[in-house]
Amino acid sequence: MISLKKCLNKKKYVKIPLVLTETNHFAITAKINGVKGRFILDTGASNTCVSFDKIELFKLTSEASEIKAAGAGATNMETLISTKNRIKIGKWKKKKLQIVLFDLVHVNEALTSHKAKPVDGIIGADVLIKAKAVIDYSKSCLYLKSSS
Repeated sequence: MISLKKCLNKKKYVKIPLVLTETNHFAITAKINGVKGRFILDTGASNTCVSFDKIELFKLTSEASEIKAAGAGATNMETLISTKNRIKIGKWKKKKLQIVLFDLVHVNEALTSHKAKPVDGIIGADVLIKAKAVIDYSKSCLYLKSSS
């Protein structure tokens, strides 16, 4: 029987290592607009998000948004939208990514209270769907369909 890795390699997927945090979330390194950051991989988050306090770091331009964010016990949070961003995860990359900006203090407080490192944002289902993502939980890795 062919392994998952061999099957996905044949289909031009790239392998990305995941780090299991103390809170049982997968953390991933990604670059947004050429700047490296630490992100939680969240299949339940509809959008990729960056914390308000990282807007300048990731060279994001923002505009008002009607979207209200919710998650991890917080609801009805104000957001901004940033469009036309570049993201790179391993060798996979995408242009024109829309990112939701909101206050991730509650997320980072939850992480650090469990001795996990804070994150700059969340990689959501929008990116995972575009990349035809496959998560291999047993090997702690993510496969993304090569865009080339």
